[in-house]
Amino acid sequence: MSRRLSSPSVVKEIIKKHGFRFSKSLGQNFLINEEIVDGILDGADITEDDIVIEIGPGIGVMTQELAERAKKVIAIEIDHALLPILDETLEDYPNVTVVSGDVLKVDLKKLIEEECMGQKPKVVANLPYYVTTPIIMRFLEEGIPVSDIVVMIQKEVADRITADPGNKTYGAISVAVQYFSDPSIVLRVPRSVFIPQPNVDSSVIRLKIRETPAVEVDDRGMFFRTVRAAFGKRRKTLLNALSTGNLGVGKEQVGKALLDCDIDPKRRGETLSIDEFATLSNTILAIIKSTN
Repeated sequence: MSRRLSSPSVVKEIIKKHGFRFSKSLGQNFLINEEIVDGILDGADITEDDIVIEIGPGIGVMTQELAERAKKVIAIEIDHALLPILDETLEDYPNVTVVSGDVLKVDLKKLIEEECMGQKPKVVANLPYYVTTPIIMRFLEEGIPVSDIVVMIQKEVADRITADPGNKTYGAISVAVQYFSDPSIVLRVPRSVFIPQPNVDSSVIRLKIRETPAVEVDDRGMFFRTVRAAFGKRRKTLLNALSTGNLGVGKEQVGKALLDCDIDPKRRGETLSIDEFATLSNTILAIIKSTN
């Protein structure tokens, strides 16, 4: 590799050469720090046996480094203006395939089937803040066959995803992501390592996808409706929040479900563990079935 793109001067030179303009609507912020790039790849444990899906390669800063370590890289880029730049920066990397498209619309299962030879790829990305949650949840909820998701996201969102019960940042997103994966924070990233510089700091998180969900539930839809209802009115007790949460049960039935689960009706949603949410949603479902 001739020169590392993570050098600020090289990034600026390429942007100027191609007359590229950053898109605010696409939330574009390019990494310009070699140590952070290495930290992301180390956190993802990228080896020569890995196939990697990179979302939003930009001008190829991290793509080049991934290509140096991995067997194959599939880079999905939504901005057509970046495609000619990627043609140039990745021309020496035959193990990189650039896909033009929106990761929220691309047929990911088909792409993996065609490109990954039966192997579960890892996802590595510096995600735009405005679509962080939709992208992560698409991979998780749709059961896209990947082994790990290692992404740079807004620090605040990373803290919510990895929060434990009782923490003020613990919420519905914490339960949802932890249901499908085992999340951990890989490293903290200051805003100063990007151009243009965002207004907030970032974190890199790693989601190790579970072979089976963290808890067994009788109905996944009811489980997530229960979680959303519990967090929908955070200041309310579980009894009141669930009674008005469109679960199809009244206050008396909610009270019975909570007592059957040995959960104090005066507790609040942020104190419940994922196991307690599973037990509670199963119990509410059983009550609904018994009254129909």
